[in-house]
Amino acid sequence: MASLEELKAERLKKLELLKQAGFNPYPAKTDIDSTIGETLANFDSLAEKEKTITTAGRIMAIRRQGALIFIDLVDDGNRLQGLLKEDDLGKQFTLFVETIDLGDFIQIVGKLMTTKSGEKTIQATNWQIIAKSLRPLPDNWAGLQDEEERLRKRYLDILTNPETRDIIEKRSLFWQTIRNFLLKKGFMEVDTPILENTTGGAEAKPFITHHNALDLDVYLRIAPELWLKRLMVAGFDKVFEIGRIFRNEGMDAEHLQDYTVMEFYWAYADYEQGMKFVEDLYKEIAEKVFGTLKFKIRGFEVDLDQKWERYDYTEIILEKTGIDISQASVSEMEAKLDDLGVKYDKKGFNQNRAIDNLWKYCRKQIAGPGFLINVPVIMEPLAKRSTKNEDLVERFQVILAGSENGKGFSELNDPIDQLGRFAEQMKLREAGDEEAQMQDDEFVEALEYGMPPTCGFGLSERLFSFLLDKPIREGQIFPLMRPKGK
Repeated sequence: MASLEELKAERLKKLELLKQAGFNPYPAKTDIDSTIGETLANFDSLAEKEKTITTAGRIMAIRRQGALIFIDLVDDGNRLQGLLKEDDLGKQFTLFVETIDLGDFIQIVGKLMTTKSGEKTIQATNWQIIAKSLRPLPDNWAGLQDEEERLRKRYLDILTNPETRDIIEKRSLFWQTIRNFLLKKGFMEVDTPILENTTGGAEAKPFITHHNALDLDVYLRIAPELWLKRLMVAGFDKVFEIGRIFRNEGMDAEHLQDYTVMEFYWAYADYEQGMKFVEDLYKEIAEKVFGTLKFKIRGFEVDLDQKWERYDYTEIILEKTGIDISQASVSEMEAKLDDLGVKYDKKGFNQNRAIDNLWKYCRKQIAGPGFLINVPVIMEPLAKRSTKNEDLVERFQVILAGSENGKGFSELNDPIDQLGRFAEQMKLREAGDEEAQMQDDEFVEALEYGMPPTCGFGLSERLFSFLLDKPIREGQIFPLMRPKGK
């Protein structure tokens, strides 16, 4: 079997032959008047009129039968068969045989016909190279077998694997469905800063970079939340953002360091209204993107059309671990985690981390769909206290297939309470908890001007990967990979 370098050298020779024949192997423009998609859509009419058309695409298959060559020409997921006859093309036929490979892009001129086998075909009267491929494509059937190589060369995986292409198309539809749903409900789309002086809106370790013009260290945002709530202070009633966030944490099937999220904020609404709204949104996503409300995810059967349950945070942990988080000490919770075989980061370990790790153990046993509610106030510095119990907050999290797939609150708009919550978070940071939130005095100042009662909610592309039942980086177009050889 020829090596890659030998194959590339052979293609470079063909490149020179094309140049010698007077072709520019990489022209700036083409003369197409009908894309392959348009050609297929209007095929019967164009064929009946015997109209000569010019189309173009990548050659994904070549089948020679003596003086005939059949090719598969592909563009934007559409395939059209091409037929080249030696009698029609003469020297151009020979040049095609001598210079063209799988992966090359060509422009083809001809009339449409249907073969005896019913294959829609363009019979060439002329062809022209428009981009010569210098590397052979992976085998269409075997594709890229190495997992790391497949993700590193995602463009080839998309090109040769219909399932991967379908994922990318569904991903686009996923975000567009969310956008359309919110726009129809009267929300305005906005974009907010990615570089921040202070991170906030979530408990996560940020990335740090240096801003040369201002000569100061800044953070890549871990959430757009605090910016969007400033817009509620500014007098907007309904806003949302779809954008990138960055968290300098671990990688696994559910977590990445840079990914897309959506957050919306709705003035004069609370978390009860938010739960109904989110349930409708998730059903819309499922039906529009996947065509079903029933999913098999991580071994769970999930039916979004069934009643969405309410899961009480303290009761669920007590039921599944025997620990009452309202009474147990940190050492008791730590001992239980060890008994359960839960692995956790002991750096900066505190009451919050103990409770959170117990909950993460429990949630893996819940299929959903449903909402986690009644979270202790110490676990959520940005949510409004419950009117029924001051020690709890009005937070709701979507639980699907053993994981959290979206979170929202009745937003805390009391600046005095917010400042106190930030102060508690800073104590945790000073004690070594790198995920605790930073104190954002400018945000508190904004709250002091007044923010209306508001419901906020956010989801990430984790939801998309769960509905696909794929690891999260499988749902990304170009996941970040370690450089080859490192």
